[in-house]
Amino acid sequence: MDELALEESASAEARWKSLKHKANWIRLSSMTMNHHAGLGHTGGDLSSADILAVLFLGELLKIDPAQPGWPQRDRFILSKGHGAAAYYSALAARGFFPTAQLKTYMDPLSMLNGHPDRNKVSGVEANTGPLGHGLPVAVGAALAARMRKESWRVFVLTGDGELQEGSNWEAAMTAQHYRLDNLTVIVDRNRIQQGDFTENTIRMEPLAERFRAFGFAVEEIDGHSIPELLDRFTHLPIEVGKPSCVIARTIKGKGVSFAENQPAWHHGVPSKEQLAAAAVELGMDAAW
Repeated sequence: MDELALEESASAEARWKSLKHKANWIRLSSMTMNHHAGLGHTGGDLSSADILAVLFLGELLKIDPAQPGWPQRDRFILSKGHGAAAYYSALAARGFFPTAQLKTYMDPLSMLNGHPDRNKVSGVEANTGPLGHGLPVAVGAALAARMRKESWRVFVLTGDGELQEGSNWEAAMTAQHYRLDNLTVIVDRNRIQQGDFTENTIRMEPLAERFRAFGFAVEEIDGHSIPELLDRFTHLPIEVGKPSCVIARTIKGKGVSFAENQPAWHHGVPSKEQLAAAAVELGMDAAW
């Protein structure tokens, strides 16, 4: 390998390492917020952290914290609005508001509600919480960009259990009808929803084939691999003329051994002792 190639490889590895550290910071920040509030959705915060780190802190989204309403910005919608702690952590780390605000999560009169509110939080594009709403809103936004002949893109992160809501599939039909290749649906496929595994509740598989049947170009990736996430989100759409669906295979509670793959951690809130143990596993003393 020549010297230039070695330098490029070292640079890429340094970027991957930095983003993994930032993802783990999002994890610990989320757990700290949930511990403070005594409420939250820790498992899904942890499973989505790598995706959020790559999009927001890998600077793949065309956004400007100094101009949150910039008309040509990319739009990101957190359809799984219960993952708000991780989302707020990513927004704060990207500079949309001071990190100190995270300490007020779910406090009375705090701008940081348990679900995102675009009227209160800079960088939030849509109020979400009721499941099955984010993808329809994202389709409308992507269609608006198309009608205006503008180049900004729309990303929407859904839960996998959330896809049991029929409104998602109505929106998917609309997306394929209008050939919205400026739309990317990311599925946090952690296989656990409230109360149980998805396949014990309502079977989701074959999920990729279902999206293909609705006219999407689909790729399944490791949702915790920083290189795979970077590569996929850098090269969009997956297929010109089709909306993209990235099924990110993740682990509920990723990065914290006692929370991984445990349905109870959908709603789980860490104790002081568990938070300290998580900090050790994630390789830092505290988030803030």
